Amino acid sequence: MQYDVIIVGAGPGGIFAAYELTRRDEHLKIAVFEAGHPLNKRRCPINGTTVKSCISCKSCSIMSGFGGAGAFSDGKYNITNDFGGTLYEYIGKQKALELMRYVDEINMAYGGAGTKLYSTAGTQFKKLCLQNDLHLLDASVRHLGTDINYVVLENLYDHLRERVDFFFDTPVKSIEAVEGGFRVECAEGSYLGRKCIVSVGRSGSKWMETVCRELDIPTRSNRVDIGVRVELPAVVFSHLTDELYESKIVYKTPKYGDRVRTFCMNPKGAVVNENTNGIITVNGHSYEDPAKQTENTNFALLVAKHFSEPFKDSNGYGESIARLSNMLGGGVIVQRFGDLIRGQRSTPKRMEESFVTPTLNATPGDLSLVLPKRILDGIIEMLYALDKIAPGTANDDTLLYGVEVKFYNMEVAVDEKLETKYPGLYIIGDGSGITHSLSHASASGVYVAREITQK
Repeated sequence: MQYDVIIVGAGPGGIFAAYELTRRDEHLKIAVFEAGHPLNKRRCPINGTTVKSCISCKSCSIMSGFGGAGAFSDGKYNITNDFGGTLYEYIGKQKALELMRYVDEINMAYGGAGTKLYSTAGTQFKKLCLQNDLHLLDASVRHLGTDINYVVLENLYDHLRERVDFFFDTPVKSIEAVEGGFRVECAEGSYLGRKCIVSVGRSGSKWMETVCRELDIPTRSNRVDIGVRVELPAVVFSHLTDELYESKIVYKTPKYGDRVRTFCMNPKGAVVNENTNGIITVNGHSYEDPAKQTENTNFALLVAKHFSEPFKDSNGYGESIARLSNMLGGGVIVQRFGDLIRGQRSTPKRMEESFVTPTLNATPGDLSLVLPKRILDGIIEMLYALDKIAPGTANDDTLLYGVEVKFYNMEVAVDEKLETKYPGLYIIGDGSGITHSLSHASASGVYVAREITQK
């Protein structure tokens, strides 16, 4: 079968590329290939009772399927160039912000109307952070919530399914440059496209490496972020989250000069498992619906690690640490901060006596046996620094879940049009190593769709 445009991956980048292509040229014949399930069939079997941990499904419903890994996230779209990727280095800062705002308008039109847009601009907390050697990054944050985010994706799919051929549960084996376009090979057969957009997200990192090697597309190693997810009573951070919702705070450790940052803050949210390439890590969700909210707030504390020659496998380094956690805890490990400081492992008894009730059924253990000392020292320092602006952060009963790892694809060599050395082959979203967020990935999809239709 032959198409004008083939899109590999139905995450944010692929969805918004398809949306913009159909909006600008309704006559284009478009196909989207997705390794995971349709949105309504994405169901993780972990229920906390009969199934308590990952059973390694053939296709992980949390990480793959329509909506990508962001489908069951808390739906935060950060409109900023300060974090979330380096898309602006390719297309310019003004263009990147313009596209992110356009994505926000689409989300509002497809079910997100009424959700709040938060901003750190002009806030009193910027001064408070600076007074305590912390740095609050600038951003406008649209919080859809896991529930409203799902509604937006449902509506976008309903809009696209009559205009686009979707192939779910159809992983692409290979991409080949042929005369007049590209051949996409699947188990069911091959498909031809005059243009090809690859948007496979972080979960497609291994596959992306193979494709780049086969097509001789240059790549370079990216960073990996390693840390823990913190859970504490929501009231401790309420003065920050009520006004800012998502606060990106950075701390520079005096001894090593490492940067520790808060990430993915979920007021009144829940801690959840995440499966990346068979490795169980931890993440967080939050909901717009008050009935689904909890009494806890959770957020990640991450340390970015960059590596120089000869070592290139930053993701492999992160995976090895996550596998160690899985080996010791059978999955995610949870530890009370007080136990960590006193050099003792958390036990089921100590957890029961804690004043903070965990929202994830994790194994009590000792994170000092998992995380490298340099990373753990930075996290402990950051908790004490945050305690100065949010007293109660460094309480004994604050829970630390480990490990949280953010894997970034190696950066793929593309030009200012996000096009590879093969004319008509575009690499976008988190699979490119250029974007690291919902808003940046979505914006990259819109950008490439406009580039294709202009041609």
